[in-house]
Amino acid sequence: MAARSCVHPAVHIRAASESDLDVMVGLIERLFTLEPDFRFDAGRARHGLDLLLAREDAAALWVAELDGQVIGMCSAQIVISTAEGGLAAWVEDVVVRPELRGAGIGRRLLAAVSAWAMRRGISRLQLLADAENAIALGFYRRLDWQTTRLICLRQRPGE
Repeated sequence: MAARSCVHPAVHIRAASESDLDVMVGLIERLFTLEPDFRFDAGRARHGLDLLLAREDAAALWVAELDGQVIGMCSAQIVISTAEGGLAAWVEDVVVRPELRGAGIGRRLLAAVSAWAMRRGISRLQLLADAENAIALGFYRRLDWQTTRLICLRQRPGE
């Protein structure tokens, strides 16, 4: 099925629930095929999603649903930013089934994140995207996300 230029009116963005976990793990597996910095592990992905669902005060998960089927998702979690002097949020796991990309579903998921952030007084949203994923980078730029000169570094304590 080719991507459509407008979202089917039946697409619904809603808060994710425990019953969505299996489908969300599958979406994360698809996402990680595009991100070579991460190795997919279904158990870890599910555990991470469980932790996010349990942190209603500091995190949220959304799914996009079409005809009763989850077709996309994203998450956000709150951090305290000294640069902002207040709350910021990390956005992660923005993914839509490949055959439905380009139909405005990712845009609607990120609009849900933005509305959630505004209700909580969050002044900055931030995310990481693979530097070689031109499609994702173009998508974010079209939605007015700006690149920074910051470079993501990571370390795994204890390894």
